[in-house]
Amino acid sequence: MKQRFQGCLSGRNVLLLQGGPGEERAVSLRSGEAVAKALHEAGAKVTPLDVRDGGFEIPQATELVFNVIHGTFGEDGQLQALLDDRGIPYTGEGARGSRQAFDKILTKVAFETHAVPTPAWERLGPDDLPRMPLPFVLKAPRQGSSVGVHLIRDSSTVASALADCRRFGKEVLVEAFFTGRELTVGILGDEALPVVEIVPEDGFYDYEHKYTKGASRYFIPAPLDPSVALSVQKTALAAHRALNLEVYSRVDVLLAPSGGLAVLEINTIPGMTELSLLPKAAAAAGLAFPALCEEIAGLSLLKK
Repeated sequence: MKQRFQGCLSGRNVLLLQGGPGEERAVSLRSGEAVAKALHEAGAKVTPLDVRDGGFEIPQATELVFNVIHGTFGEDGQLQALLDDRGIPYTGEGARGSRQAFDKILTKVAFETHAVPTPAWERLGPDDLPRMPLPFVLKAPRQGSSVGVHLIRDSSTVASALADCRRFGKEVLVEAFFTGRELTVGILGDEALPVVEIVPEDGFYDYEHKYTKGASRYFIPAPLDPSVALSVQKTALAAHRALNLEVYSRVDVLLAPSGGLAVLEINTIPGMTELSLLPKAAAAAGLAFPALCEEIAGLSLLKK
């Protein structure tokens, strides 16, 4: 991939926001550590800030906020609205796109509207029970990193899984279980990065498998027929565009043995740790970590 924004961070005062109040705080701090190093290498003047709520101060010299707060507050539109009100440019999507992509139910509605393939689903209110036949997946619709996600094969586990999901909100997303190879595609602007295949050592790709070294294997680029890889990339781009996203994202896709595709969700502040998939895919496309950060910053400033 051709680098379009080389040098855009050189000498620039960047406030790096990390941490956050949500369930993904620990992962965000690790992302922040890696991104801070990359921003320094790209020539930026970096001020890291561990954010716990909306009461943080922005240094007067700040020219760009680089946001790596995953999940609640940082990825769901709240932080974006706050920065919009303060008139500070920041990386990633705006408040509306962030809110829609973070909410798995709103994402499902957008996918259906734009004919993006996705597993069948239903929305549960506070007192509803799933009507879908087993097996299915229960998800807390406004969490990331597989927090509040339960694969249900036995009806005896439904009650406890619903209780866990409802710790995070009244609504629950029920999604038909779709068997297939786990793939993910990074999107930068209007370009899809090489497809990544994820092979958990056991079980499914949950929080532990995502952030424990050796718990999963990654194949980059995924061992796919070129025509299949292109189809996966096009589907991921269609999902990105269905939510009117402009900067960057990581789209999770399943590939069935029959060749069918199903998009699960979109992450607008994907992980940026040493184990994270977006940096791995960017490296496979010829973008080192500092260059990836430059691309994210450049696309964000262009959008603003």
